[in-house]
Amino acid sequence: MPVDPHLFALFLATTFVAMISPGPDMLFVLGCGMRGGPRAGLLATAGVASSEIVHITLAAAGLSAFFAAAPTAFTALRLAGAGYLVHLGVQAIRHRGTGATGAEPGTGGLSGRRAFFRGLLTNLVNPKMVTFTIAFLPQFVDPRLGRVWLQFVILGAVFVGLEFLVDGTVGVLAGRIGNWLGRRRAARRRLDVATGGVFIGLGVRLAAER
Repeated sequence: MPVDPHLFALFLATTFVAMISPGPDMLFVLGCGMRGGPRAGLLATAGVASSEIVHITLAAAGLSAFFAAAPTAFTALRLAGAGYLVHLGVQAIRHRGTGATGAEPGTGGLSGRRAFFRGLLTNLVNPKMVTFTIAFLPQFVDPRLGRVWLQFVILGAVFVGLEFLVDGTVGVLAGRIGNWLGRRRAARRRLDVATGGVFIGLGVRLAAER
């Protein structure tokens, strides 16, 4: 077996518990689903998962250690991600109830394509993913088994699969609720303000972290 079975079982349990605990990724996907419908929620999850593939690939190649050795670059990345989230929140509030942010017909909120790229960019500049790949994944890799890169690939694939399962479900359910509320204009406006508040809150939280 390419990975240690005991470490793999521990990895599954730990990752699943972490996934079902509400965090920035889940809240972001929930917000996209509420604004753009089930498809936007699912594509936002796909964007987040795609960025995780990039982070895991860099970790397997040993490049993520650069951020551990360069705190300034790490801080710059964190602030850039925070600023982008705040920008998304402000835009959602400014265009509340209008569907003026790249909506697809019938959604009145956020297009699937835009949801994907926002999920990709938001998580790509999230330094917590860098920390995850440096500090978490290697704990379940056994160098004695050899082919460390393959162990990273297997663990990374499982992590991305669980991401789709958990956050994808949240995005689709949020999208259905959002579509129902979207047929009521006053509710749509309140929903957009709430979603914008979530994005701004995530940005402030990310900027304040050390």
